[in-house]
Amino acid sequence: MPSPQGFHYETHTNGTVLISHHSRPATTLNGPRAAQFLAEVESSSDPQLVMARWTGNYKRGNERTARNHPRNRR
Repeated sequence: MPSPQGFHYETHTNGTVLISHHSRPATTLNGPRAAQFLAEVESSSDPQLVMARWTGNYKRGNERTARNHPRNRR
């Protein structure tokens, strides 16, 4: 079941980790990267943030700048 914040991960028997966002596949990790992800997400106080970082789906800090750009103003 997906978590309320949208990210969910599942591990497979072959060591692959599938990270999904709102029930859609976001990324698949294999081998040492999967092991590193699992270690990081298990020790984290906010696993949603860890999954967002690993998928590249997180705020980059330029949202305010983009919102104020002339082509985005109405």
